[in-house]
Amino acid sequence: MIKPHNEEPTGKKEQVRAMFDSIAGRYDLLNHLLSLNIDRRWRRRVVRMVRRQGPESVLDVATGTGDLAIALGRALPEAAMTGVDLSPEMLRIGREKVAARFPGREFPMVEGDAERLPFDDEAFGAITCGFGVRNFEDLAAGLREMHRVLRLGGGVYVLEFSMPRPGSWLGGLYRFYFRRILPAIGRLVSRDARAYAYLPESVGEFPYGERFCALLTEAGFVEPRRTVLMGGIATIYQAEKR
Repeated sequence: MIKPHNEEPTGKKEQVRAMFDSIAGRYDLLNHLLSLNIDRRWRRRVVRMVRRQGPESVLDVATGTGDLAIALGRALPEAAMTGVDLSPEMLRIGREKVAARFPGREFPMVEGDAERLPFDDEAFGAITCGFGVRNFEDLAAGLREMHRVLRLGGGVYVLEFSMPRPGSWLGGLYRFYFRRILPAIGRLVSRDARAYAYLPESVGEFPYGERFCALLTEAGFVEPRRTVLMGGIATIYQAEKR
């Protein structure tokens, strides 16, 4: 299991919380800078998928500073929106953004563990997660929790990094950028060298593609499918609870 600090004895969950707390103030800037703003386009794809379903309530897991939750809130003005995240500092920034964009709208941003979600069974019509599942300490447990709190007939939508096909020019360029350029820029701007070295390591370890679809099936979801983005740099996974 890849952790932000492999040499330390603490668990991945505690290390991920501490890492995101430490980079929270620069997280949005770095996210958009390092992805050349492509991450915004990918989130819009997820929003369009969720909007087609038209759920009355949405839970955004590992919501961070709330970018995906906010985009969903704009697209679904009548839906009850909730975000949940492990990092109090990321949530603090997320709550400020939500308050500025949705004054007077109930839009809770809850501190909680994705592997033990603090919500009732079948509480939400749709579940989303953007670039968060690879940080779960127990991925299978997190997916089972998403299934538990999702209503029958609802959909789960997971946006996560993946790896382009080995041997392709895009794959070589992507690996060079991820392993050399991204950690260097991240270290310069965030002053947390390990956080942006952990990112490519966690992506390399993540069971993307058909392996992740199989995990969704094991968690109880049906008809898992995937939309590959930009030659495999990222993937949107979609499945239902029936």
